[in-house]
Amino acid sequence: MIGVLIFPDFQLLDAAGPISVFEIAGRYAGKSPVIRAIAEQAGPVRSSSGVEMLAQKFPREALDTLIVAGGDGTRHAVRSDAMLKFVRGQAKRARRIASVCSGAYVLAEAGLLDGRRATTHWQRTPDFLKRYPKIRLEPDRIFVQDGSVWSSAGISAGIDLALAMVAEDYGDEIAQETARQLVLYHRRTGGQSQFSTLNELKAPTGRFKPLLSWARENLDRPLTVERLAEQAHMSTRHFARAFIAETGVTPSKAIERLRVEVAKSRVQDSREPIELVARATGFADPERMRRAFIRAFGQPPQSLRRAARAATAPGQGV
Repeated sequence: MIGVLIFPDFQLLDAAGPISVFEIAGRYAGKSPVIRAIAEQAGPVRSSSGVEMLAQKFPREALDTLIVAGGDGTRHAVRSDAMLKFVRGQAKRARRIASVCSGAYVLAEAGLLDGRRATTHWQRTPDFLKRYPKIRLEPDRIFVQDGSVWSSAGISAGIDLALAMVAEDYGDEIAQETARQLVLYHRRTGGQSQFSTLNELKAPTGRFKPLLSWARENLDRPLTVERLAEQAHMSTRHFARAFIAETGVTPSKAIERLRVEVAKSRVQDSREPIELVARATGFADPERMRRAFIRAFGQPPQSLRRAARAATAPGQGV
């Protein structure tokens, strides 16, 4: 049985995301798992949004998988002796145990992350490091697997974590089918950054956001300053000055960052030839992409692909 641990003021999607992943994967695999929301007390549990989820009381039997949701309610959950006792007990008997977002605080408070690699939402990093110095926190990771203990960043990363578990249980093909059914752009590996180029720019919600979103969907085109200015309906000179003032980077630098971000995902998550990735993301040739990768990540595409494959191999951390 897969148990999703919730508590008052849990984040609804931290629970519902993984539940949906396992439900859809089970349908494709032809062996649907038993999935239950569980809580300290049986009955409706109110999420931070006000929507309630019906939970069963902590089961006496060992679970196959325990996933601890996150949310504002973790501040009280970590002070529940009954909850921490249950989590510690399941850690000894369950095949694996995991957290989504700030659910990592529950695992940390239970002592399950000491000496282990883990992650949580990037906004929690300073507080988490201060509270739990024995944990090897990796704040820029989507999710981390250290033995039988998994942890993930925010809401969408909980879906990525669940998909990785599906790949472990049913194989990569079922995981990919599940991701497609969820209409996900791609299935992200654990090593991918929590951050996005569009969000890192100074003004991601400003007047150039539509332009950058358009550029991200057209990276295989020659995105010169002149072409970008035309798309923005501005003169080239005025566009270049305004873009730098609003985003903090030049147009060419922003486009390169978009290209390496998308190319990195394709290099890590697919078996596409490096040459094809380079063409599809607008680098024209592999050597230009290699130089851009070294500037951005300190290593070439082939090294990142090898590391991603090693991280997702059976028995390895992710």
